[in-house]
Amino acid sequence: MVSENSNGRVPLHLRRVVTEHGSQGAARFAQDGAVPRTDIFRTIPGLVSRMIWSTSTSTAIPFNGTDPTPLVTSFVPEPGETRFLVLTFPPDAVFMSPDFDGPAALAENMAVSPGLAERFEPDGKHQTPTVDYGIVLDGEIWMELDGGNETRLRQFDAFVQNGTRHAWRNKSDKPATIAVVLVGARTPDMTDYDDGL
Repeated sequence: MVSENSNGRVPLHLRRVVTEHGSQGAARFAQDGAVPRTDIFRTIPGLVSRMIWSTSTSTAIPFNGTDPTPLVTSFVPEPGETRFLVLTFPPDAVFMSPDFDGPAALAENMAVSPGLAERFEPDGKHQTPTVDYGIVLDGEIWMELDGGNETRLRQFDAFVQNGTRHAWRNKSDKPATIAVVLVGARTPDMTDYDDGL
């Protein structure tokens, strides 16, 4: 199923396969179905957020069978945690439409993406204490850094974002979809009590 608001080739609802160990230790499939935490924005036509998986500092193997994504209260992982997201961005023209309701979009984003939405500046730039690595699955998207420095990423281009302030811009007339893993990282302002610092 492809969004009726786009010509993209990435389905709205992705299949997610999760493995586990059986009672005798043999590998088997634990879950197979649509990503439960899929949000199709009402106020931003074409914007889709899918949280595929997450880990916490207490994540252990073997998998206990509980989907961790419904328990996530912040899209921004703490050090030692991860978030795996697949995001579809509509063309920037959506935000320029006379019908676009900025306050309603902000409220929906706060509800869908807690911990991340609060970090967005009015121009869409944001910064997280994470190392983000990802790949463009479909379309093309511009990564904009400070000073208007930007680069266009096309399908299958990969990126590594090292906690930098950035914005995603879709200057095309088609949706763009990226898969990204956010890895919580330590920052200079954190105190490492374990090392006695």
